[in-house]
Amino acid sequence: MHIQINTDSNVEGHEKFSNHAKSIVEGVLKHFNDHITRIEVHISDVNSDKGGINDKRCLIEARLQGQQPIAVTEQAENLEQAIRGAAEKLKNMIGSNLGRRDNYPSAPAPSQDVGEV
Repeated sequence: MHIQINTDSNVEGHEKFSNHAKSIVEGVLKHFNDHITRIEVHISDVNSDKGGINDKRCLIEARLQGQQPIAVTEQAENLEQAIRGAAEKLKNMIGSNLGRRDNYPSAPAPSQDVGEV
């Protein structure tokens, strides 16, 4: 699983922070490691230096083998909460998608366009 961390200009994206963000995402999603090919994490400070409640935002996009990409977002008071919250949402979504696929293997994946019948 390849993880790429992106930050906006209002977030210090130094190596130590990027490694910490990667470790959070890897830890939460380790159960699905064999199904995920790539993850992109986008971290931003919505209000910049103005501050505010829940102004840290994390968007995570995951590419799963044989499926369309899926994305989740979370806003929180600090960056770690935003990253962890988004990773947990993604874990639940992946589990749900893979569970449906495993339970109904003849049905198309939920995010695929099957056209009109």
